[in-house]
Amino acid sequence: MSSTTTASAVTVTEPGDRSVLQVREQPVAPPGSGEVQVEVAAAGVNFIDVYKRQGVYPVQTPFVLGEEGAGTVTAVGDGVDGLAVGDRVAWCMAGGSMATVVNQPASALVPVPDGIGLELAAAAMLQGLTAHYLVTSTHEVKAGETALVHAAAGGVGQLLVQMVTARGATVVATAGTDEKLEIARRLGAQHLVNYSETDDLAAAVRQVAPDGVDVVFDGVGRSTFDASLASLRPRGLMVLFGGASGQVPPFDLQRLNGAGSLFVTRPTLAHYIADRAEYEWRAREVLGALADGSLTLEVGGRYPLDRAADAYAALEGRESTGKLVLVPGA
Repeated sequence: MSSTTTASAVTVTEPGDRSVLQVREQPVAPPGSGEVQVEVAAAGVNFIDVYKRQGVYPVQTPFVLGEEGAGTVTAVGDGVDGLAVGDRVAWCMAGGSMATVVNQPASALVPVPDGIGLELAAAAMLQGLTAHYLVTSTHEVKAGETALVHAAAGGVGQLLVQMVTARGATVVATAGTDEKLEIARRLGAQHLVNYSETDDLAAAVRQVAPDGVDVVFDGVGRSTFDASLASLRPRGLMVLFGGASGQVPPFDLQRLNGAGSLFVTRPTLAHYIADRAEYEWRAREVLGALADGSLTLEVGGRYPLDRAADAYAALEGRESTGKLVLVPGA
């Protein structure tokens, strides 16, 4: 068993804005029972990190940021089967990922297949599995349906466009610039709406989908929620899976009745990977598709640990496309 080592880690010192982020040195003990120690190749940058940093999702401080990553196994604790030193692994919904070395539960790790680099695997886990559960389980997208995908050039958005299109459905994509919409078009979106050029987003959507859409995948939140509801067909489903523009305030449920017996759900990834077999299935499908080229994911920015605040500035300012990652060795 290895001895205690030292790791650099992006640490949230107290709830707040990006100024509370610090890179600190911390000891990392040998992996305990059921744990694996990993040298981190990359960690994904996600909005859930922002919510935890701000205190929207309360976490006792100080804590190490990051919910997903990928790397190489350097030590294995007692009671761990099926993993060995040198294995390439990835994970999501496992905290403390933004560090040079981490101990993670073996149950959180999945193998990274040949044909995909560790940075791409890290970029794909949280958002890739999110897109996967959204189109397979939250709403099983079917051929002939129409789906509205907000922020379609973002990390989840790009994956949703591809997955929805691959299932034979039509995508109405929104984004704030023509350049971002062009990314969505290249990935398969049939209809494009620039929300910075319209005062009535729902009306713009209904110009291309007059009867309304079957499902809305909305990770933006406050600024798009009303338009999302107004874009749905009767008995359509509003899937609110994030709040990039802020959290949606409480609203009168009678609005759902009056708008056509609408459905609204607020899912989260943890409940769709709690079962190990389901977790492995989702990871295998997403990473396998990236490895064979049937799914693509743009890594829109690579940052060293000491530039974590810059990465989150780009994410929170909606200035990025694709997925941002922190690379400890950069």
